[in-house]
Amino acid sequence: MSWIKEGELSLWERFCANIIKAGPMPKHIAFIMDGNRRYARKCQVERQEGHSQGFNKLAETLRWCLNLGVLEVTVYAFSIENFKRSKSEVDGLMDLARQKFSRLMEEQEKLQKHGVCIRVLGDLHLLPLDLQELIAQAVQATTNYNKCFLNVCFAYTSRHEISNAVREMAWGVEQGLLDPRSLPRCKSYHLEIPNSASWCLVGQ
Repeated sequence: MSWIKEGELSLWERFCANIIKAGPMPKHIAFIMDGNRRYARKCQVERQEGHSQGFNKLAETLRWCLNLGVLEVTVYAFSIENFKRSKSEVDGLMDLARQKFSRLMEEQEKLQKHGVCIRVLGDLHLLPLDLQELIAQAVQATTNYNKCFLNVCFAYTSRHEISNAVREMAWGVEQGLLDPRSLPRCKSYHLEIPNSASWCLVGQ
């Protein structure tokens, strides 16, 4: 399935969207992709199918965000902690990521139409080399789009990002590149998305 599900909204969906738009809209919504394995157990299907269905639901959610005018969406897709799962499940998730980022490269016209900039956050060096390259291509292809932003957290934890930022600032002070007195003002610039709006809503 496409990252952004196409097609007209139903009459009921348009009605609901108009009601929501009448109120204040968040600029940035974050989603934690959780429950795919529980869904698979409940429906008695393979875990990989549960993860695939989770992506399909994400595509529907992204369409809603686009139609409602949400400017930035962050998706927490894969934690560094997830590498502790079984090899077969991790390999399946890497294969799913390959499929979806390859599909993303095929949808450049759609991304350009909507002005969607893709940004991927995480320690990508932990990923297979071919997947790193696919992600880099997807990010590079959309880097000049600025109507809306999709941040994909992959091989990511906030603790890891913050510790990396602290190490970078400590190195900058040690090298004489940063004034210690400026750290409270410059700390956000060492995070992976320094100009990102604060999350207004987190969904799971």
